[in-house]
Amino acid sequence: MVNRRARWVVWLLVVFAMSGAGATAQESPEATATGAKPDYKLLRDEEDWSFLSDPGRKGDPFDAVKFVPIASHGKSFLSFGGEVRYQYERFANEQWGMEPIDDDGYLLQRYMLHADLHTDRGLRLFAQVKSGIEAGRTGGPRPPDEDRLDLHQAYVELQAAAGSSPPRIRLRVGRQELNFGSGRLVSVREGPNVRQSFDAVRAIVAQDRWRADAFVSRPVTTMPASFDDQYDRGRALWGVYATRTPQAGPGIDVYYLGYERRNARFDQGVADERRHSVGVRVWHAADAFDVNTEAIAQWGAFGESRIRAWSLASDTGYRLQQGSNMRVGVRADITSGDRDRTDGTLGTFNPLFPKGAYFGLIAPTGPLNHIDIHPSLAFTPRRAWTVSTSWLFFWRTQSDDGLYGVPGNLLRSGEGTQERFIGHSPGVEVIWQANRHIAVTADVARFSAGAFLHELSPARQITYVATWTTVKF
Repeated sequence: MVNRRARWVVWLLVVFAMSGAGATAQESPEATATGAKPDYKLLRDEEDWSFLSDPGRKGDPFDAVKFVPIASHGKSFLSFGGEVRYQYERFANEQWGMEPIDDDGYLLQRYMLHADLHTDRGLRLFAQVKSGIEAGRTGGPRPPDEDRLDLHQAYVELQAAAGSSPPRIRLRVGRQELNFGSGRLVSVREGPNVRQSFDAVRAIVAQDRWRADAFVSRPVTTMPASFDDQYDRGRALWGVYATRTPQAGPGIDVYYLGYERRNARFDQGVADERRHSVGVRVWHAADAFDVNTEAIAQWGAFGESRIRAWSLASDTGYRLQQGSNMRVGVRADITSGDRDRTDGTLGTFNPLFPKGAYFGLIAPTGPLNHIDIHPSLAFTPRRAWTVSTSWLFFWRTQSDDGLYGVPGNLLRSGEGTQERFIGHSPGVEVIWQANRHIAVTADVARFSAGAFLHELSPARQITYVATWTTVKF
């Protein structure tokens, strides 16, 4: 019954969105004069639809629900939005043969709906429900695959009265998404079926090109039934994250993050973890070049051991000609590992809450005790189409430490082998942006096991095929 209703929701949204495709593909002179509609953001609560108070800016079929005035002067309004994603996946030899064989693949369904109330007194209420459904996977759903129905976000935001000058100050309390920088340490986990949220108290201060977020939080654990998600009493995250957006020069992030986890497991053993991270990120795009680099240092305690860990990450690209639609890039990352499991120091880097598809949807490996080199080529053969190709090469940093998954779970211990090469993975992704509401994506990749996996076995070649359609309004 749930799947049948879900199909009707999908088709109604697709038909409604396609009805506005022509207007999106070629804006009317009036729309061009007043400016195009903004893109939908990764964090939907960061979208501002107040410009639709001007009737001349309307024209999209969904504008009727994006701005619903609730006062005659138009400063208080409601905004509704949502997302539907249908995704088919098939793995051959998932986790190199450790998972049950899946011959037919499976279907993942994501449904999200939100309401955003803005008042002229600086009060804002935001609520978002989610439904993640998995059907047909051999071995059943993975933790981020299924959450039948739950409250994903629900917070109250108070904004300080606007004075004659900045800064703008907001206080946000309740369940909310956190996503900072490139998502290397704190993200919404966009790739998997069910996104990550936090129960948090958060202060946001913005002035000129600077923004600072200070928060204390606990992550929300994804549970498969309805309205059963709760914050994780065994983990906590707090910190301050400041960003300077670029104008002519580079953009800069500086931050401190604190993290606690009970019964954390690394290849060294199991103990309570208390970890501190400080980092800086610099990104810049000028002419044909773009660069995004980040350096992180970590310290703290793991049981009776001390923590000393670090990470360096980079993503550099070059467009073959200025204004060209072809980009050649290379990503290179390294995270520290534990050099000696008996020396009283844990050297394994912890990525905390990284983006879900960190190295692409196929790779089960995570950014702990690793080195990767990731060349890529992206181009747009025609309008609305994007083709991306990449080749991932993956090693362990330290031979006495293990191989970890994206959430930080230990996949294989490093005991019994000195080999470091994990494997390599070529992949191709094609995206068709049909209009501003509908995107269709296809992904094909393979992961060939290296010497480390062959020594520990199983070490079968992974093949991954996926396609998904996303509708947003």
